[in-house]
Amino acid sequence: MKSLITSDFMDEPKTIANLIATLPQQGKLEWIGLSSARKAPITTVSEVLIEVGTGLKGDRHALKGRGKRQVTLIQAEHLPVIASMAGRERVGPEEVRRNLVVRGINLLALKDRRFMVGDVELEYTGTCDPCSRMEKNLGPGGYNAMRFHGGITARVITGGTVRIGAIVRVSQDS
Repeated sequence: MKSLITSDFMDEPKTIANLIATLPQQGKLEWIGLSSARKAPITTVSEVLIEVGTGLKGDRHALKGRGKRQVTLIQAEHLPVIASMAGRERVGPEEVRRNLVVRGINLLALKDRRFMVGDVELEYTGTCDPCSRMEKNLGPGGYNAMRFHGGITARVITGGTVRIGAIVRVSQDS
């Protein structure tokens, strides 16, 4: 049985599937980070070339050609939540070691979709679960502070250069 949602402000009932398929929000790219090697410091850049089949040029994941984890993304809105759960005033994007920080779009709503970051098309491949390094970076409990707030992973469909300020939106082909 399909679940229906009705409301005075809707003209017709919508199924949960219809609601999931509706994602008109757009986000904005706020930060880009690269790590040249495992445990190497994160370098913040204002733009980066994203290549099909590998990911961000100069990032360690791209150097390995990792299939499902070519690009990692996290929501800017989750950084204060992670900080609060870790008992800290602030958590910076370099501490959570993701490639892209975006604001204004629910990354988990991109599940099973292709999406655009500027002119680059990516495809959701899964959640970006935390690793044990979060205990070192964020302190005791850092791993658990990141659980379900670690963002997503994606593979590159169409490459190109992305810059801070790029719009993040669902691909028209999704």
